[in-house]
Amino acid sequence: MVGSGGLLTRSGLRGREAELEELHALIASVARTGSGGLALIQGEPGIGKTTLLAEAATTARTAGFSVGLGKADELHRIVPLSSLAACVLHGDQPLLSGDAFADLTRNQDQRIWLVERLAEAIEARACGVPVLIALDDVQWADPLSRFALKQLPARLRTSPVLWMLAGRPDLAGPAEEIVAAAADGLPTVTVPLGPLSGAAIRQLAGDALGAAVDERVRHLLDGAGGNPFLAVEMLAGLDSTDVSGDLVPSTLVVGVRSRLASLRPSTLRFLQMGAVLGRRFGFSDAAALYGRPPAKLISELEEAMRSGLLDDDGDQLVFRHDLLRQAVYVDVPPSARKALHREAAGHLVAAGHQPIDAVPHILRGALPGDEEAVALLRRAAEDVLPVTPGLAADLMTRALELVPSARPLKFEVGEQAILCLTRAGRSREALSTGDRLLACRPSLEVFSQLQAALGGTLWNLDLADELRRRAESALTVGGAVPETAARLAALRALAMSRGHDLAAAREAGETALRAATAIGDREAHVLALSGLGEIAQNAGENAVALEHFAALRTIDSAFLPEEIVAHLHMDDFAVGGRLLRQAADNAGTTRQAMLLWAQGQHDLGLGRLDDADAGFVTMERLEDDVQVPVQQVNARVIRSRIALLRGDREAAREHLAAAQERLAVKPNPGNTAAVRFLEAVHAEADGDIGLAVETIRQVQQEGPFMRWRLLRDWVDSAIRMALRGADHALAEDLAAQAEAHAARNPTVPTATGIAAQALGLARNDLALLEHSAALLKAGPRPLVRAAAYADLGQALLAAGRKPQAAAALTRARAMFAESGAHAAAARLRSDLAGAGVRSGRAVTKQRPVQGWGALTASEKKVARLIAEGHTNRSAADLLVVSPHTVNTHLTSAFRKLAVNSRVQLANVVMAMPDTERTRG
Repeated sequence: MVGSGGLLTRSGLRGREAELEELHALIASVARTGSGGLALIQGEPGIGKTTLLAEAATTARTAGFSVGLGKADELHRIVPLSSLAACVLHGDQPLLSGDAFADLTRNQDQRIWLVERLAEAIEARACGVPVLIALDDVQWADPLSRFALKQLPARLRTSPVLWMLAGRPDLAGPAEEIVAAAADGLPTVTVPLGPLSGAAIRQLAGDALGAAVDERVRHLLDGAGGNPFLAVEMLAGLDSTDVSGDLVPSTLVVGVRSRLASLRPSTLRFLQMGAVLGRRFGFSDAAALYGRPPAKLISELEEAMRSGLLDDDGDQLVFRHDLLRQAVYVDVPPSARKALHREAAGHLVAAGHQPIDAVPHILRGALPGDEEAVALLRRAAEDVLPVTPGLAADLMTRALELVPSARPLKFEVGEQAILCLTRAGRSREALSTGDRLLACRPSLEVFSQLQAALGGTLWNLDLADELRRRAESALTVGGAVPETAARLAALRALAMSRGHDLAAAREAGETALRAATAIGDREAHVLALSGLGEIAQNAGENAVALEHFAALRTIDSAFLPEEIVAHLHMDDFAVGGRLLRQAADNAGTTRQAMLLWAQGQHDLGLGRLDDADAGFVTMERLEDDVQVPVQQVNARVIRSRIALLRGDREAAREHLAAAQERLAVKPNPGNTAAVRFLEAVHAEADGDIGLAVETIRQVQQEGPFMRWRLLRDWVDSAIRMALRGADHALAEDLAAQAEAHAARNPTVPTATGIAAQALGLARNDLALLEHSAALLKAGPRPLVRAAAYADLGQALLAAGRKPQAAAALTRARAMFAESGAHAAAARLRSDLAGAGVRSGRAVTKQRPVQGWGALTASEKKVARLIAEGHTNRSAADLLVVSPHTVNTHLTSAFRKLAVNSRVQLANVVMAMPDTERTRG
């Protein structure tokens, strides 16, 4: 018989010369250019994907690549990061040590943080040698590995990192998702494997048998349908010394059965236990499922290996091909399979495995009413929730299905399912689950607990009125334990933050905070402080908002972005910047997207338009990655304003359209007001002043509690629109709003300065405009200061004071230009001419769209550092920004310079004059 080692290593490559050449070309391209690439090998089971992938890995290793080769496993496809772990932990020089990898998965609670750390490790290796990361059977990749593989190829496209995936064709499968995510700017090839030709199959037979292939064998091989693995398995059943014997049946299952028929019953049973456990399984686990000590099964193991069905990799036993495992598995009756899977789960847990390792068997073997299975699913969901909330939600949904409706456990499991579904962004499903449970008429105590659990769901859905109604209903009926009552009270206050009576909301929040503090419930405390912070923000009470968000951050560091933004509202950019620098060192403990939102607000306030825009771009990408959009509407509104300040009308309109599209998903009052205001700005820019004024009026009427939040820095623009439309009442209303906000924030220069500016515009009062410029001179916001000087200059010009007007307008123009607001600077040209100042061409000079001159200052800094050999992480540390932001700058620089790798970028930088290359 031809055993497991009897076939030539290259036999599976017969007929694959063209495919090999395509992969070799991609390997050579990555090594030559220093840029990334991705290859997808697709085909049916047994068609030769594994062999081709292994050959490509050998070629890459010979070419000097650091190679990580792994294989996803069907029964491990829910274990977080198990698939990618197989790639980064194995090989001659693993990309990560086992301990380092364990630290990654143990010490973090965010998918984005974990992916960035993986990217850093791979990027660091790629600085010395090109890297190949190859994953076989990608169709079974676990959710967290799939998430990482959708981010990493694009994130590392500027480094010599080649990704190779092999899997079965599936138009909606993981491989297609990964390729689609990497398609923009990354060389990608798909290598489909079809059936081998008859000639190639005959060559393969000759390799296997070492003899001429006669007519009977050729007839046998016809049954393989060009599938090399099936052909090999058929040949493995032939006696090479008597090829004229009976033919092996033409289907794999029957073929394997014929081989199993010669095994002892005890060996067959051992193989079946292994097949239940998966393609890879522990000897002791199979023995436990068999019901015998491992020492009593040595002879069965040896016979199974002699049969060519199993290999031993030193740690685990492995079926030589998953098709072999499936052929053994299907011979186990379905009812027995279910029972064995359930028993396997129990053995794995008893042997010390993590709950998630037992879950695949629970999902296949548990029956309704199995409370032990429910407990395992709940533990596993809790373990994976921080990194794969979608998987946690799936597990809890299944757990809920296993609990009979009549049992009280149904509500306990249901509450956990609601929380997991909400965390996964599946809020409507969470609400539906909660309402079904509430329809089962639970006790008053459970009723209150479920309503409290739905609080975050309703808030995420922007259903503030419904949240308040439910919280008040649960508090009214009573029966809630003190912790639940405190949470409901805090949720009620949070919901009231979106209402019109903020005084009542503040009182409700303070009451809720006292209750939370008295009973020591952390969740109630967090909710109460969050609600009070929102209320203070909506009331325009900056100092109070800062107090609450600072207290909130001491309880939960994830709320650091809120504290940072609160400092910015107080014009305290020094503390805000310091906290941002601290956050960069502890990024795993906060929300990455929200931290980028805070960074963007910081840069915008300091007039760094390019950096602010890059920050908001990065923030939106990260929110898309985790599919939890929070600030995308506001970010697009701001980016549209930035584009208008720069003079890029096309980009401004694109951002407006994107904001309108995202508003349909999150139509809360704040988002609605922001988009309406932006529509007014665009209407004015298009010359439709009537529409602009009407839109501003709607914003004022529909959301008075949102007025100051929206127009805090932009009220001057709204007043100018009102005055152009001859709506002096609206202008006075807006000015009064700014004045009231200043009264609430008397120590904030921006608030007091804008109030004076607003009143000066509305009343055409030159003295107030002069006072505004003086107040804002002490503030940190150059764009706000520039606008005030522009208004002052125009008023001075109208008063005939040309020298003073020229000075004010010149200062305004310089500040606009320094921030990159070239269109705003250009609009002052006629006023400057009227004041007797000639416009300098350099002031309104726009950046080109391609070449070194097209790069922003930050992009140039990043380009210089990368050209010096820095990684994204080390460049981020030097620039005191996040690696995500560095990646955004680098991607933009690559596009503008038309380069594809760090090597090419270095060549461009080194070709620059010394003064430009070394400039800080």
